[in-house]
Amino acid sequence: MQEIIQNFFSNFQQTTWPEYVAVIAGIASVWFSKKENILVYPVGLINTIFYIYLSVEGSLFGEASVNFYYTVMSIYGWILWSRRNRDHQIVLHITTSSPKEWLQQFLFFAFFYAAIFSALTWLKQAFYANTIPALDAFASATAFTGMWLMAKKKVESWWWWIATNITSIPLYFIKGYVLTSVYYLILLVLAVSGLIEWKTRAQKLKKVNFEVG
Repeated sequence: MQEIIQNFFSNFQQTTWPEYVAVIAGIASVWFSKKENILVYPVGLINTIFYIYLSVEGSLFGEASVNFYYTVMSIYGWILWSRRNRDHQIVLHITTSSPKEWLQQFLFFAFFYAAIFSALTWLKQAFYANTIPALDAFASATAFTGMWLMAKKKVESWWWWIATNITSIPLYFIKGYVLTSVYYLILLVLAVSGLIEWKTRAQKLKKVNFEVG
């Protein structure tokens, strides 16, 4: 235990400024997401760009692909969240997934897990021995799914984020990115809080629509 603690503080002291920027922007972005604030996307872009660099540097190519995907989906989500009707009211609202949508989510996850795992296994054998295919692919595929659902304002996006964060905590710690490991621990707490808050908002909206209807 003492060795782990010493290793933690040693790695923490070696944290670079790009990682600090990425972590601060990431926490702010998730906080804005929890509050259904559109600033989640511009702030999130800062986070993803810095993490693309950090992930490639640490041979976390699955995570690098995730952050590239985040960048693209941030632009997509920004557009969806910005849409308003003729009365200047927001068009997209927080909703829960139907059984059919749940099936689509699992198929979406399975496809990306298989694709990323296969690619990382090849990379591990051919170039990068430090790659961890199973964990990296799982963290990546759940994150792909969570980001896609967040753009659509689905409550279930938080369940996928929770899975991503739980996996990423040990993944980045092993790679020596201690601050990022702590960052994912903070995101895990925010994800649980976000799930509760979005569930409440979805239920209130459903109740209002029922009363109006």
